[in-house]
Amino acid sequence: MIKIEKDFDKAVEVIKKGGVIVAPTDTLYGLLADALNKEAVERVYSLKKRSPDKPLIILIPSIEYLSKFGIKPSGAERKLLEKKGLTVVIDLKNGRFEYLHRGKNSLAFRIPDYKPLIEFIKKVERPLVAPSANPEGKSPPEDIKKAVEYFGDKVDLYVDKGKKNGLPSTIVKVNKDIKILREGSIPEQEIKKML
Repeated sequence: MIKIEKDFDKAVEVIKKGGVIVAPTDTLYGLLADALNKEAVERVYSLKKRSPDKPLIILIPSIEYLSKFGIKPSGAERKLLEKKGLTVVIDLKNGRFEYLHRGKNSLAFRIPDYKPLIEFIKKVERPLVAPSANPEGKSPPEDIKKAVEYFGDKVDLYVDKGKKNGLPSTIVKVNKDIKILREGSIPEQEIKKML
């Protein structure tokens, strides 16, 4: 059975129980699941038919959530993450979370620039994987109707917030300088001004 809700309330329990939802992020509709639940993450890969060597972006509500992954961000990484809506790739020192980093030994984090989603993540108390809600090779859905066409009842819950057709997030990595891995919703010039 296909379940569609207008807000995030019922989705809290679904995520806590290891479920997968389709919900709006700050950029596009995403396939959301608990990043610390390996089975839930594998289910997202399966639903998306995503190449197993491509890591997923992880949404967090605050910098403090990085400690769940044993990460202490540098000053520059912290500053970039605090600019909500920017995805920052951070190296892992401990070699754990292979099911998330897929051999890359780094993870990509974003604090979403969307208050209802930040509040939702705080209620769930878990970081969330959040790739766009489309099978690999298809275009991201602009609305729930299209997402339902893609996934039907294979997703536990849909959160419908109308049309969503933003750009994907910009992805950056900080070494000695800033490297733009994917330009998206925040232009390179704006990022360079931040540091």
